[in-house]
Amino acid sequence: MQDYSLQKAQVYTDFDGLNSLKSRARTDKDAALLEVAKQFEGLFLSEMVKSMRKAGDVFAEGNYLNSSQSEFYQEMFDSQLSLTLSQKQGTGLSEALVRQLSRQIPGMTDEGKPMAAHKAELADYDRNVPVLSPRLPEQVDKVNRVAEMPAPAVKPETGATLPDRFESPEQFVRELLPVAEKVAEQSGINPRLMIAQAALETGWGRHMIEGDGGSPSFNLFGIKADQRWQGGSVDIATTEFREGVPMNERAAFRAYPDYESSFRDYVSFLESNPRYRDVLAAADDPDQFANKLQEAGYATDPNYGAKIRRIMNNDSMTTLSMDSRGSEE
Repeated sequence: MQDYSLQKAQVYTDFDGLNSLKSRARTDKDAALLEVAKQFEGLFLSEMVKSMRKAGDVFAEGNYLNSSQSEFYQEMFDSQLSLTLSQKQGTGLSEALVRQLSRQIPGMTDEGKPMAAHKAELADYDRNVPVLSPRLPEQVDKVNRVAEMPAPAVKPETGATLPDRFESPEQFVRELLPVAEKVAEQSGINPRLMIAQAALETGWGRHMIEGDGGSPSFNLFGIKADQRWQGGSVDIATTEFREGVPMNERAAFRAYPDYESSFRDYVSFLESNPRYRDVLAAADDPDQFANKLQEAGYATDPNYGAKIRRIMNNDSMTTLSMDSRGSEE
């Protein structure tokens, strides 16, 4: 015999029936599942009836019996009609939903009944400890011997031997171009362009950003430490162009553990800022990349892009790059 509280869900204006469905789902999932499936079928039939009414709207034009009140009561009738049809024989949609959803419930049969091995509570699980393998003590001894072995000496990376500042453009290119090429393999940005921009920002490495006591920041691209930056920083005086006028200001700049970190953060900085999307799209064209960098407002210097191109396309820059590759070989 069906619960009266579930029967109330068959009246579309009675919302207490929906609350009863929630309560019934905790005690009798089969009955609740069937009732929810019928409710869904009722919604489907309601949309179908609504579409049929829409198709006949053209014949209702000019009919004096057609009014907002009649449309309201007609909509009430259609909603109750759809719900009643779904509770009777229906279209078979609710039965199909019950079969499909019952199969998707873990531990339930196709009919929605709990399986014999279904574990509904913690007490249903086996609490017996599995038998330990006789080889376990031997494997534990091996792990202990490996753990007691001294750690191998870590060879310092090449970046740790690079100077804090550079004495000449030749040294700047020779030392940093291999690092730029390593980062360029993943980013696609021309390594000569990155070297040219770093040269512009640091004066070929002679004017590196330093913290208190001359501590190096390894910041090659003049990236400032805003609220998004979680690493170290140094505070220095800098020149910014405001409406074309150079002005001295103090600003915080990012600090890195080495030059490779500076190159990688430069790439990450461009990739994480939507305004540099067009810049990265021109990565295969260094001259266009420099122009887009200027247009995107990377620096306040109005001639920033032209200066990068001038350094990059200078004959001495090309010669220095070739010399660096030759010394690597």
